[in-house]
Amino acid sequence: MENVLTISEIEAQFPSEWVLVADPATNEVMEVEQGRVLYHSKDRDEVYRQAVELRPKSFAMLYTGKIPKDVAIVL
Repeated sequence: MENVLTISEIEAQFPSEWVLVADPATNEVMEVEQGRVLYHSKDRDEVYRQAVELRPKSFAMLYTGKIPKDVAIVL
C-alpha cells in the first residue's frame, strides 16, 4: 500500500484494526493526520512484528476502534 491516506480514510478502510503507518504527517499536538499504510491487522502483536521486520524510518502505530473507558494505555 503506497498511497498516502488521511486518518479518516485509514479509519474507514480498516475499522477496529491496528495500523502501521509510515511517514506520518502530524498536527501541532502530534496527532496523525495522514500517512502510508504499511500493514494492518486485528492482532496488535502481528502489526508490531511487521514494524520490526520492515523497520520503517518514521512510523506510527494506530488503533482505529474505540478504546473502552476502563482500559489504561501505557506508552
